[in-house]
Amino acid sequence: MDKNPLFRGFLLIIQRHCTLRPPILKYIRLKDSLFLAKFMSILWILLAVVVVVAAWLIFTYNGLITLKNRVDEAWSDIDVQLKRRYDLIPNLVSTVKGYATHEAGTLEKVTAARTAAMAATGPHDKAVAENMLTGALKSIFALSEAYPDLKANQNFLKLQDELSDTENKVQASRRFYNGNVRDFNTKLQVFPTNMIAGMLGFVKREFFEIGNEAERAVPEVKF
Repeated sequence: MDKNPLFRGFLLIIQRHCTLRPPILKYIRLKDSLFLAKFMSILWILLAVVVVVAAWLIFTYNGLITLKNRVDEAWSDIDVQLKRRYDLIPNLVSTVKGYATHEAGTLEKVTAARTAAMAATGPHDKAVAENMLTGALKSIFALSEAYPDLKANQNFLKLQDELSDTENKVQASRRFYNGNVRDFNTKLQVFPTNMIAGMLGFVKREFFEIGNEAERAVPEVKF
């Protein structure tokens, strides 16, 4: 039977098939392994990029929040000092009124300027109102030159000292606030933060400019 040509041909085909199949399977398996390794490498790279970008976003956001909170805190300091100033003005007006009864117009301007300053919101509007109030206060202190009794009044002198001290604190708070605003605005403008700051809801803050210190100084009453 084994000499039958057909049988020998059949055996030859089986032998060739059994001989060639293992190398083909090995090649296919090797190719699949290389593809899987390349796919996993790309996947790890993409994952690493996502992690880095997410970490940068978190770091940048937290940094902006910190700077924003510093600006808000500095503005609160200014607000405290301005409120103290507003509280002193009615006493000053009342004291002056007792000696300068014919200066009702000047006193009314001070009261109106105080009301406008208290109602103003935002650094720009607040600065405009504060400059007007400073001008009105100077007119009150100028009155003391025409009223010797007012000039010598202890309550008037005490209020003048308190207003002068408050003014110095406002100036110090203003410098602190503007420094924090500068840092915050610079952070918003630099690359790459400027690409995402707007999307995260951060906007530039206004500086608080209320004239130079010499112009805002409370006049000293000299005897």
